[in-house]
Amino acid sequence: MTASATQPTRRERRRRPRSRATFFSVLGELLLTAGVLVMLFVAWQMWIGDIIISAQSNSEGQAVSREWAQLPAPPPPPAVEEEDGVVWYEPPLLEHPENGMKFAQMLIPRFGSDYNVAIAGGTTRPATLDNGWIGVYDQSVMPGQVGNFSMAGHRTTWGFPLNRIDKLRLNDAIVVETPEGWYTYRFRTLEYVTPDSVDVLLDVPQVPGAATGERYMTLTACSPLYSLAERIVGYSVFEGFQPRAEGPPESLAPVDDVASPSW
Repeated sequence: MTASATQPTRRERRRRPRSRATFFSVLGELLLTAGVLVMLFVAWQMWIGDIIISAQSNSEGQAVSREWAQLPAPPPPPAVEEEDGVVWYEPPLLEHPENGMKFAQMLIPRFGSDYNVAIAGGTTRPATLDNGWIGVYDQSVMPGQVGNFSMAGHRTTWGFPLNRIDKLRLNDAIVVETPEGWYTYRFRTLEYVTPDSVDVLLDVPQVPGAATGERYMTLTACSPLYSLAERIVGYSVFEGFQPRAEGPPESLAPVDDVASPSW
């Protein structure tokens, strides 16, 4: 058998079909790439970005607390010694902040010793909430005052400062820090309401026209996670004010079982 009978000619080699990219193969690769990018964006928006923003917010809050600690302590407010010997300070009256203006920090030991989130005026997203801060409603009283100190914050996205609100336990401390000192509230209960249930912001939540002389705190956030269908509401009652001159209150003591984030 000759070489010409067993070896393909140059023309035969040239006639072999080439592998070419078809329209559908290119389209499939583009769709696959787009799907991966969308998944990465969703992961960033719902988890990774939140973790980064939350860590940055806590770090900035801790820096604010350190700065306040280095300032000269203002004189303590008037004090009253109760029958059991406990000294009770009349909480300083703070001015209501303008929209987007930070004036305090929120500390919640159940959320970890590093939890330190700014509190600012207003509940608009561009000026306050989307910065990862907790916002004070326009009709709210200020911390420590008779009535309802009411606030809102994101539960998902933008640093999710109130992500773990559903994991608060009875008597957990919720502390508001200002240059003057610390306002301690104690958690009582949760409630789920529709978005139009504005009665939770009344001076006595859910009781129109009532006047008890008590001092409440109300925290609101969207519920369930990744939904606007309802609002989760956390109620707390005021325990007392600790002047900065006396150092941090015992209510800031670490807890053994720190709540983990909800995904």
